[in-house]
Amino acid sequence: MAPTLNTLVLRPGAEWDTAWRRCLDTAPEAFRDDRVLNLWNGAWHADGRPLPAVTPVDGTPVAGPPRLDAEAAHRAVRAALDQHRAWREVPLADRRARVSAALDALEEHRDLLALLLVWEIGKPWRLARADVDRAIDGVRWYVDGIAGMTAGRVPLAGPVSNIASWNYPMSVLVHAMLVQALAGNAVIAKTPTDGGLSCLTLACALAVREGLPLTLVSGSGGELSEALVRAPEIGCVSFVGGRDTGARVATAVANLGKRHILEQEGLNTWGIWNFSDWDTFAPQIRKSFDYGKQRCTAYPRFVVQRSAFADFLAVYLPAVRSVRFGHPLATEWPADDLPDLDFGPLINAAKAKELTDQVAEAIDRGAVPLHQGSLADGRFLAGQDRSAYVPPVTLLNPPPSSPLHHAEPFGPVDTIVLVDTEAELLAAMNASNGALVATLSCDDPETFGRLAPQIRAFKVGHGKPRSRGDRDELFGGFGASWRGAFVGGELLVKAVTQGPSAEERLPGNFPDYHLMP
Repeated sequence: MAPTLNTLVLRPGAEWDTAWRRCLDTAPEAFRDDRVLNLWNGAWHADGRPLPAVTPVDGTPVAGPPRLDAEAAHRAVRAALDQHRAWREVPLADRRARVSAALDALEEHRDLLALLLVWEIGKPWRLARADVDRAIDGVRWYVDGIAGMTAGRVPLAGPVSNIASWNYPMSVLVHAMLVQALAGNAVIAKTPTDGGLSCLTLACALAVREGLPLTLVSGSGGELSEALVRAPEIGCVSFVGGRDTGARVATAVANLGKRHILEQEGLNTWGIWNFSDWDTFAPQIRKSFDYGKQRCTAYPRFVVQRSAFADFLAVYLPAVRSVRFGHPLATEWPADDLPDLDFGPLINAAKAKELTDQVAEAIDRGAVPLHQGSLADGRFLAGQDRSAYVPPVTLLNPPPSSPLHHAEPFGPVDTIVLVDTEAELLAAMNASNGALVATLSCDDPETFGRLAPQIRAFKVGHGKPRSRGDRDELFGGFGASWRGAFVGGELLVKAVTQGPSAEERLPGNFPDYHLMP
């Protein structure tokens, strides 16, 4: 049956089976017909117990993580230490050449890596390609400047262990791994439990061919933490994730006196105070829904001056109603370009149900629904599984008893809090004891200059959103949103190298001091 304007089709060539066959052809050493392999001791191993997995896009079965047990993870860590001791003696010029060759290989297979991101974590095509591009371009910047960044510094005593969330496998995790290797360290990474396995496996396979000392293993955080966090061989722990898990990791590394970089969630807020430039503000609302706000620098909370609320709604509601979501690979016609969506599914059906239940509970306890989208507004294939999708929702004044009042929803749910005084504004913007980013929209630069330092976020934008940043832009957090060394620019290299003084105090948020760059 020929497609019509009312019938979407899966773009030919973008099927999961096609992507999987391309992985087998591109990196046969890392993939088998029915599974992916773990990478340790410089080789690929068919060990671990593969778990079943499905894509959040439409419920199609995909490759699941081959989970190692604790004993196997310890063997992998000991092997990584041997790699580390050899790699740290490799001249910088050779490391630069090998990392550059790995980046060339990633660039050659950019679209396959992006397609895997679409299927495994539901990222729309435009954002998936941007994730790959940011990883490649960002590491090239470090390749160009690494000599100055490592002058007078040496690699750590042991490999860097990475435990990261699923939402940015390339631009956060692979980017960090390649910079860590460039700085002279062997690198260990645990694949995120919820997605990104095949993309990370392909990326590591391409890098290992160029001689980089990478380890990539799968397993439960609880079972592998003894090896990946507490093992004496580990020189540094780099973690990206939620506060509960991060707190446990922080306790372990602090007790061991181990170098660490722990990026944790916080409720990023956007304040509106004595503001009138609504034409500039309006276009930024829709963009804030990129990837369904499933990122550490999303803005899910607007703190709005009560007297400006009517003007705020006049620009906010049309913008949120224009948000486009649905199946990231569905097109009207087989030859059409992939759709330019704001977001696809959440990471899984369980997260979608949890967030939907939180919204319903908040409304039941008094929150006012200002906007509730419908799945009927999305772009879907006929009969496809939609259990991981949540349409945009906006709630006014979520009750204090609701998780939406104080925590990051990690989904397309905005909450709005009304305030009347500057003290209320600051209290509402600091609701989560530290955040990664914040923005304050106000007309008067002097007012911004007075209020911004009182907002407990590492980056505060004046009428514009802030992001994690690339290249020379620093990144960190205040309060419970960050523990350990700050990163970005040369700080990322400093965090994974040792300076000439054993008493060196890195910029960061540590148990015994807080030092800004």
